[in-house]
This record gives sequence, C-alpha cells and structure tokens, in this order.
Amino acid sequence: MPFSPIHHTFGPHVSGAYLIQSLKQLCLFWNWKSGKERDWLRETLAQWFDAECYLFSTGREALLALLRSLPIEQGSEILIQGFTCVALPNAIHAAGFTPIFSEINPETLNIDLEALGGKITPRTKVIIVQHTFGIVADMKALRGIADKHRILLIEDCAHVLPDATGPKRIGQYGDFLMLSFGRDKAASGISGGAIITKNTEVAAILQLEEQRAAELSWCSIKRLLLYPLIYASTKPIYGLGLGKGILLIAAKCKALAPVITKKEKAGYQSPLLHRMPSALCALVRWEFKRFQLINDHRRMLSKKYSTAAAEHHWNIPSGIEEHLPLQKFPIFVSDADLVRSKLKRVNIYLDDGWTGASVCPRNVDQEASGYIPGSCPKAERLAHQILVLPTHPTMTEKQADRLIKILSATMPRNGDS
Repeated sequence: MPFSPIHHTFGPHVSGAYLIQSLKQLCLFWNWKSGKERDWLRETLAQWFDAECYLFSTGREALLALLRSLPIEQGSEILIQGFTCVALPNAIHAAGFTPIFSEINPETLNIDLEALGGKITPRTKVIIVQHTFGIVADMKALRGIADKHRILLIEDCAHVLPDATGPKRIGQYGDFLMLSFGRDKAASGISGGAIITKNTEVAAILQLEEQRAAELSWCSIKRLLLYPLIYASTKPIYGLGLGKGILLIAAKCKALAPVITKKEKAGYQSPLLHRMPSALCALVRWEFKRFQLINDHRRMLSKKYSTAAAEHHWNIPSGIEEHLPLQKFPIFVSDADLVRSKLKRVNIYLDDGWTGASVCPRNVDQEASGYIPGSCPKAERLAHQILVLPTHPTMTEKQADRLIKILSATMPRNGDS
C-alpha cells in the first residue's frame, strides 16, 4: 500500500516549497502580527479587483465584519443556499440577522434561481452567492434578481479566484466579495479572509472594523504556522497508522488549531474580530506568485476526471465547465459513504466535510444553524450522494490516475444517484 495518502485535508497546499515558506515565517517571529506583508496583500487585492480591501483572520470573521457594516436593520433575512458550510449561518447569526436557506440546483451545486424567488420577502436584504467547489454561479441572472428586489449581493469566492485564463465573471456583478485563505481554499495562507467592495460608505465602516480588530495572540499564530510542518511530517506515514496517532496527539495538546471549533459546530461564532497576521499574508503572497500554475493544475486534474467520468459513465453536474479551476471535482453516487469507506482501505480519504448534511460538516447542529429539516430536499439528497475528488496543488497526476482506476472498479458504471 502506498504510504502517502490521497486526500482532501492533509495539508492540501503543503508542498515542500510551501513548507519552507511557512518555516521561514515561523522563524521571523517579530513579523508575525503586523508588517509590510499585510499592506502588500491588501493593496494587491485592491488592485486586482479595482476596489477597497479589508483583511481579517478568517473568512467567517471577514463576513461578520461586512454584515455589521451593511445599512440594514437587525433581524433582516439573508438568503443562502442549502448545502453550505456552517461558517455562513454562524456569521449571519452573530451579526444579528436571520439566515434563510434556499434550494440548490444539483447541476451546478449553487443556489437554484427558480426556487430563490419564492424565498424573497420584504425582510430579505442580502443574498450570499456561493461558487460551490469553483463552479461559478449565474451572476448576471442573480444581479438581475437582486436589482429587481433591491437586495445586496455578496459573492463567496472561497472556492475560486480568477486568473489570466478566467473565469472573468467573478467579481463583476456582486456588491461585495468575500475571500477565504483557509487551508484548502483557492489560495491558502493557512487562515485569513478578505472583503472587497466599491461601496464607499460600507468601506469606511469596514476600515474602522479592521482598525478596531485585535491582533491574534502569539500562541494562535504559532499554532497556525506549525500546521504545515505537522502535516508534512505525518502525511507520509499516515498509511502505517502512525500519522493519525500523531495528529490526534497534536490536536489534544492544542498544537493544531481546529478548522471548525466545537462551539461553531453548535451554532456559535464569537463576535470578536481579529486582523489577519502578516505572517499568513506572506504565505498568500507566495501562493499568488504561483497562482496561475495552481489554477492550471486544478484545470488539468478536473479535465482528467471529466474524461474519466465520460468513459465510465459517472454522474457529474452538467454545470461543470472545462476552463474552471475547480477546488474539488464532484461526482454523484448512490451511497457516497460506502464508497468512501471502501477507499479508506487503500489509503484514500475523500471525506472533506462537505457531505452528509445540508449544513456542513455533518456533525453540525442543523437546528442551531437555522436550517429546517426538509426545507431543501435536493440539497439533503445531494449531501448523501456527493463524492468529491481532489484537485489541490499537492495532488499529483499519478495519484489522480490511481484514484480513477480504483474508482472505476469500485463504483457502478451508471453512476446511480
């Protein structure tokens, strides 16, 4: 059995070069909090999107800061899609608003335009559009809906960012863009988030929010910077069983910062905001210098999976476009959990948290998140049928070939759904 696992979550951006960059930042402890790297990232994103940019320690904190800055009354409704991450409804609740879940279109994994109209009420003030796994939503149509009802439009770009190849329509129609630089996002600084806006009034309030935000503690930054080292050390021996034990010990000793805390899974997000540390901004800067290569790598793997899907008659969303740099490649099977359990026996781990529930991960308190069971039946059904294949920077073409070979022998040829 190959010891190095095929995976989604074991340091998906942590190549040898990325590890060196993180160790460099770990040593430059005097620059961990504030510094020129933070200013560089803010200015770079502002130029990229020709708008103002504000940085926070996570994407969910960035969203909370934005929601606080909007000219809407407390208790207003914010539309989001079923099949989303708990970070969205948590931030909405923390800001004093009500998340309303709308059905998804299984062919795009994004919010269903027809179902959306039935969810809009006089209390609806915002729509958050999630480009799920990098499948870009129909922003032109959504802009029309938002304008018709005088609703603000927020683009969640955690899963995809444009490059020289495209997709160009990202950032063209939304009133605000939310970016995340988490461990498995389009670009990774281990943690971090940004809000992009051309709205001068909201920008002024966001600037104050960032200025008032606290710096992360030295301990918190150290834990984040240790993440690449811990995963780079344990990944090669994970197939032996040793890696898993080391990760469990590291988590228990609080050497690893959890992606989602127990409180967040229970529906709570702290109202406190923090600035994005300069050390993490430096990692994003390093990735941005290679971003075209990262996206082209994702395109290459996505094309390979698309070809395999056609050959083996796998069921995939028709909304997948060849030029998209997918963060993950989705396919549908009748029992995704069963397939994942079989793959674990050969050191393949495809549970990325986006499965088993409308509000992910599956161990989230759905009621506390505001989701009403049965309100998005397509999303609930899809959550149990979706299997996503890795496209991250450390997923090799050879690994993809092995994964396709094993999947073709494991799954029914008709891709039952």
